[in-house]
Amino acid sequence: MKQRKSIFFAIIAILMWSTSGTAFKLSLKTLEFSQLLFVASNTAWITLLIYSILIKKRINIKSKSNLLRSALGGFLNPFLFYMILLKAYSLLPAQIAQPLNYTWPIMLVILSVPFLKQKLKWFDYAAITISFLGVLAISLQGEHSFRPDRQSLVGILLATGSSIIWASFWIFNVRDKRDELEKILLNFFFGALFISLWLWLTKGFPSFSSGWYPAIYVGITEMAIAFVCWLMALQLSDNNSRIGNLVFLSPFLALFFIHLILKEQIFISTFAGLALIVGGIMFQQFMVRYEKSRGK
Repeated sequence: MKQRKSIFFAIIAILMWSTSGTAFKLSLKTLEFSQLLFVASNTAWITLLIYSILIKKRINIKSKSNLLRSALGGFLNPFLFYMILLKAYSLLPAQIAQPLNYTWPIMLVILSVPFLKQKLKWFDYAAITISFLGVLAISLQGEHSFRPDRQSLVGILLATGSSIIWASFWIFNVRDKRDELEKILLNFFFGALFISLWLWLTKGFPSFSSGWYPAIYVGITEMAIAFVCWLMALQLSDNNSRIGNLVFLSPFLALFFIHLILKEQIFISTFAGLALIVGGIMFQQFMVRYEKSRGK
């Protein structure tokens, strides 16, 4: 029964994550990317605060060291990560920007060398090569040769680069042993402060428009409820690796929503590239588990 509930919450989270790219593009029709983040991040921390109150979860805001860690975490995610990712979405079709961000597990492997002092094995190099062949395939944008215009090239670099920020945030977050809900709530609170300061110094705060609705949707679902559902799925599961593998359904489902709602023609190169990215990640994870089972 617990495993069924775990799978149910995991699927809810995956469906929410699968619609986020579509919501980004809908919001960007009337909002600038930093304004989108302002609306979404404020919606997220308020939603998480309401949830915390409903479950009577106490949030510790008395520790200065914890608040400092939350401020740094909030700078990485949501502020820096989403600023880079949403800028990429403003420059690229959703079907290009969305899968490129899924290279973060491979970026995590690479960053584990300097930050966690881990050594790469042969299968790590193989997985990195396979996944970056996927990045190249997606970057073709349906063409037979790699000749993106300057704007698209910047977008490709930003979308791929956002995965480096997410992997860095993951390493930072895993070292912070506080309650996960407390961490993510405070991260989004500080992230909202950072984006508010950014808008105050640059673009100015957004006036209400139709772009607010998908931005609010992103804040409630992709940034808040999906996280809570995923956390509950992991807590209820007796096999976290099996639940974790379900997340790779998200980018493929996202292409369905992108085609259905945004009416983008999905390139064969997008499917092929995404399959290579996910294939490389799953191969690396399989080999890690295989070596552990053999006691290596």
